[in-house]
Amino acid sequence: MLHLRVISPPDRTDEVVRIIEAAPGATNLVVLPGAARQPDGDLVLCDVVREAGSQVLAALRKERIHEVGSIAIDHVDVALSHVAAAAADAAPGLASDAVVWDEIEQKTGDETELSGTYLLMFAIATIIAGIGVLLDQPILIVGAMVVGPEFGPLAALCVGIVRWRPTFMRRASIALVVGFATAVVATIGTTYLLDLAGLVDKSMLLRDRPLTDFIWRPDALSWVVGFLAGIAGMLSLTSSKAGPLIGVLISVTTVPAAANIAVALAYKTPDEALGSAVQLLLNLAAIVTAGVLTLLAQRWFWSWKAKA
Repeated sequence: MLHLRVISPPDRTDEVVRIIEAAPGATNLVVLPGAARQPDGDLVLCDVVREAGSQVLAALRKERIHEVGSIAIDHVDVALSHVAAAAADAAPGLASDAVVWDEIEQKTGDETELSGTYLLMFAIATIIAGIGVLLDQPILIVGAMVVGPEFGPLAALCVGIVRWRPTFMRRASIALVVGFATAVVATIGTTYLLDLAGLVDKSMLLRDRPLTDFIWRPDALSWVVGFLAGIAGMLSLTSSKAGPLIGVLISVTTVPAAANIAVALAYKTPDEALGSAVQLLLNLAAIVTAGVLTLLAQRWFWSWKAKA
């Protein structure tokens, strides 16, 4: 369940209340006239089941309440109320399937910021994967996949395409390009330093690596895995379930492919660098395609549910 906190100008409060009362999944409505400061106005509180969240928020945005006042969303983990249960029964669909579009936009938008933490995490993940490539150690590859922050901008790109938010798409694309470029450069530099220290050498890259050579040898299954991971990742994001997302991060060869590109460039092995680049692009394309199709299917499903 979602808890909405709306600050409304006094002359718009009746409209806000009308929207909330008309929503089948809204309950626990409280109106506190003149209680809000900065901005000044009335404070309207209510609980809305996730299934009806997008409907209520879209109606409030249509009335431009977010421009003349404020709308905040909190998550209610526990609601002990027969009224709340009745509201959930009245709303179409199930909470676990619901998509709250404003929540998704906010969440993915935060993932496109080119912060120092984002770039550092990207670089660390790729360096770990680069060492895993040279040691032929899948454990290090898996660890790097979990650390890598690339799914956030990929999800934002999918949301931007479906919701047609050019700013989202541009910021997500820049975050991905700069993130991967920074990580590759950092991994090349680290590989040089490790080589100078005598900890790694070119022979480690050129030897048979049966456990990790899939990284630079893409095939049709690379697309299939990336596509399925994109679906699972988007479902995890829209349902606010973090558990499946970890499995998604482990299943896609994005950060490892970038690491293999870096190590191959450091040791001047163009064939591996090219194969890794193809693997990277293949996985990115599969994830974005799957993510966009999943969001489109969810949007169609909820539009159909609302009309049914």
